[in-house]
Amino acid sequence: MNDSHDLFAEAARFIRSADGLLITAGAGMGVDSGLPDFRGNAGLWRAYPALAGARIAFEDIACPDAFLRTPKLAWGFYGHRLNLYRRTIPHVGFTILQQIGARLPQSSFVFTSNVDGQFQRAGFAETRVCEVHGSLHHLQCMGGCGDAIRPADDFTPDVDDANCQLRSPLPRCPSCNDLLRPNVLMFAL
Repeated sequence: MNDSHDLFAEAARFIRSADGLLITAGAGMGVDSGLPDFRGNAGLWRAYPALAGARIAFEDIACPDAFLRTPKLAWGFYGHRLNLYRRTIPHVGFTILQQIGARLPQSSFVFTSNVDGQFQRAGFAETRVCEVHGSLHHLQCMGGCGDAIRPADDFTPDVDDANCQLRSPLPRCPSCNDLLRPNVLMFAL
């Protein structure tokens, strides 16, 4: 049986001979940058004590209905995350993956379930990243007016972190004035 050094050397040989690098990433990729992992209520409640105090489950806040029932609370949760993702610096692993991909004829392509935009922030081209669950950095109309998905660049949430409540005005669709929400995969209740 090979020791770990032999396995790493063999993996390096495979990568050097590859045409391109397909990077598949989930929540663990962001954890090393300091982003919380929301697996189960324990992780959510550790990151959001106000939701823990109210015994709000991840499925109850991460759903479109939350924006209808309690839009300031729903945007408190997502607004805090958006602010966090905007200020988080991707860890060195992103750079290492970029350097490996840069040496290959077809470069690299990212397929991720993360909604944090960390690959783009680290310098990966938008066209080389597939965010299968969407991105917190984009908004969509709750009313379904057909208006395009738009960047969240102009929305800067002011969040009362202690109460997980949005203090700034709710983001509105410029076409129909209905509420905007993050363009991410959510639970259906």
